[in-house]
Parts: sequence; C-alpha cells; structure tokens
Amino acid sequence: MNAPVVTRFAPSPTGFLHIGGARTALFNWLYARGRGGKFLLRIEDTDRARSTPEATAAILQGMSWLGLDHDGEIVSQFENAPRHAEVAQELLAAGKAYKCFASQEEIAAFREAAKAEGRSTLYRSPWRDADPASHPDAPYVIRIKAPLEGTTVIRDQVQGDVTIRNDQLDDMILLRSDGTPVYMLAVVVDDHDMGVTHVVRGDDHLNNAARQMMIYEAMSWDVPVWAHIPLIHGADGKKLSKRHGALGAQEYQVMGYPAAGMRNYLARLGWSHGDDEFFTDAQAQEWFDLDGIRKSPAQFDLKKLENLCGQHIAQADDAALRREIEAYLEAAGEPALTEGQAEALERAMYCLKDRAKKFPELLEKAAFVLAERPITPDEKAAKNLDTVSRGILSELTPQLQNASWNKETLEEVLNGFAAAHDTKFGKLAGPLRAALAGRAVTPSVFDMMLVLGRDETLARLTDAAA
Repeated sequence: MNAPVVTRFAPSPTGFLHIGGARTALFNWLYARGRGGKFLLRIEDTDRARSTPEATAAILQGMSWLGLDHDGEIVSQFENAPRHAEVAQELLAAGKAYKCFASQEEIAAFREAAKAEGRSTLYRSPWRDADPASHPDAPYVIRIKAPLEGTTVIRDQVQGDVTIRNDQLDDMILLRSDGTPVYMLAVVVDDHDMGVTHVVRGDDHLNNAARQMMIYEAMSWDVPVWAHIPLIHGADGKKLSKRHGALGAQEYQVMGYPAAGMRNYLARLGWSHGDDEFFTDAQAQEWFDLDGIRKSPAQFDLKKLENLCGQHIAQADDAALRREIEAYLEAAGEPALTEGQAEALERAMYCLKDRAKKFPELLEKAAFVLAERPITPDEKAAKNLDTVSRGILSELTPQLQNASWNKETLEEVLNGFAAAHDTKFGKLAGPLRAALAGRAVTPSVFDMMLVLGRDETLARLTDAAA
C-alpha cells in the first residue's frame, strides 16, 4: 500500500489500561511513528452499561505515562452510531444485506434441533432471499449476505495466510432490532472512515477479520493490512491475569518503574531486532517492523523488566529523571518534593542512578540529600556512633573546614586522618555514613560530601559529634 501509514489503538473503557493493551498501543505507535504516519486513538464505548468515564481517564493516563501520544482528536465509537447504521442501510439498499424477522426463540430452537441431529448449528435465515412483499410488520435485524461458497483468506503479517471456508461464516447481524449497530460493523466503519491502513491487534481478534472482511468487500473498501499479535502469558505459561500480579499500566508507574524501561520491555515482548535487548525510543521506531513479531505468546518476566529499567535509569538525563520521579511521587500519593529537595536530588543523581532498578530504590539512596538536620540515624547506623566514633568525628571536622572541596582533596584528608589514627578509611566510613545520612547503606562518603557541600557536611558532622 502506497498510502501513508495510519494505525489505531481502540480500547474499550471498561477498566484500566492493562499490559496487553499497552503493548498493542505501543506496537501501533512504533509502527506509525517510525514511518512518519499517524497513530490514532478510538474509545470503543458502545457498551454503555460497562463503559465509564473513569475507565477512559485511566486509559488516557496510562498512555500519557507511557509517552504514547496520539494524533488528532479521540474518536468515540458510540457517537458514530448514526454513521454505522447508515452503512447498514446502504448495504440493505444494495441487496448485500437483508431484513431478518426470525425471533430469538426460532433461532434457539433451530440450533437445539441441529445439535441433537449432529448437524451444523450455523444459522441460515429463511429471510435471506425472501420476497420483500412477504415481509411481516414485525421487528427485524439487518444481516449481511455472507458468501456461500469458496474461501476467505486473511493475509496476516504475523500469522501468515489464514484460510477460512465461507460456508463456516454466518450472515452476521449488522443492526439489531432496536436499530443499534453491532460492534463488528462499528469497527469496520470507524477504521475505514479514520483511514486506518494497518490493523495491529491481539490474535484473539483473528477470527473476527474474516467476518469484518465481508463488510469491507461488500462496501468495495480497501481491506487494511492485518497483523494479529500473540497474547502475553505469565511466567507459568498461562494467559496473563490478576494472579500474575499488577496488570494496569498505571500500577507499574505507582510501583516506580520508569516509562522508558517499560516501553523498551513491552517492545521486546513478542518482537525482536536481532539480539538487541536495550534500546532507545529512536532506535525502536527505526527498527520496529511487523515481520519481527513472533507467532508464539510472549512471557512476562518481572526480572527482565527490572533489569531493563535499571539500564534506562542509569542512562537517563538527570533533569528528565527528576521530573519523572516527581510524577511518580504524585501518582503514588507520596509527599511532593520541595523545590530545594528536587534541585538537590537532581544534583545528586550522578551517584544515585547507577544501580537503581525502580524509583523507590533510587529515593532510598537519596535519603541523605532529601533529609533535613538534625539527622536521626536509624538503628543500624546508630551503632556506628558510639563515644569513640563521636570523638573521631569531632577531631576530623576542623581538618575539613579549610580543605578544597573536591574529591581528590577529600580523599587525601580522610585517608591521611585514618593513617594518623593507625586505621583504614573503612573504619571511618560507618560513622561518616551515620552522620551524613543516618543510614548504614549510602552512596560513597565522598559523593555525599560533594553533593551536600562544605557547610552542610560540616554541620552534620558537628551535630553527630555532639
């Protein structure tokens, strides 16, 4: 197809944006963005009983966190119902659909008899070729006229060619007896009207493609490129569900995973580019293609997710990382950082982000720069502040007052002080960590001193020595 690429993500607003949906959105976003195309968003809100504004908001928030921006206005499927009905009436007028007056009871009775006799339960309406003059004054549905012979071939970019016998396709209902359109019609009309060229969705929709192709062909519309992607399974090989843990995209934000790491991991769930595991958004957009998607289900692995997230945190821009951590705190309902804390956090980022896999781990390491005097050591750190240690800190503080505040000089002063006391620097590290951070596990003493600055460092050492 020579037309510009147009993809879409079309979630139903009946709950949060689950991980499977997030990956579908990501694949559509990557494919469109990598080709200078459009990525559209449609909310399939025709199920009025289950669709809620809260669920729509949750989906939008999940996409916003993942950085999956869409083009144009959000399309509401429900609002397009008159257009869907118009297409059904057009097919009826063209003789490609018909009015069916069969009642639910008649259809149920047919299926029960067919089942008892071992025949196909596929319902063939007696009204398909009935003379309109014989139509009763009664409620009816509009059904499409399915082909009776031959085959329908779904040319799928992931699954390959999938052939379905036409005698297995029923005369699908297009409009219910109350005049409302069915989902299968709505999807096709919306995709056509939105100019969608590539339908990338879960392989649980694969069988729907053959039925939807009937509408495309009856309307003489171009059939989009199909790409039905395998579902995501848990580590136990079963379809991902609540028993495997968090499912909503926002839950991962609340747990402190960086969005770039989640995008990278979701892209690798069922798609690959050689042996590349870690990659940037720009690389993903350049590399992503439908032929790299595997047919077999992908397995969700939290350890791999955390490993990739750690790499993304380590390589992130400090200012961008600060902003994302502030957004994480808000999403998690945690107290916001003061401007001073946020600036100090960004200043300390170089010594915080190397080994953190999630934001709570990074913030734990950042406790020294976020805390305010007086520092209250935790139980483990307090053990390093006995009388002897306090005396050492009291003696050390004057020697730091006039030292040049750079790593080389501080290492020289502290190592010299340790040697003068016939000990190693390691023996000083415990009391210094307790004094500067109130913790036993911290970034390096030298990094903390540099981030805190001379005045704050000396003030904390003086407090601890008292």
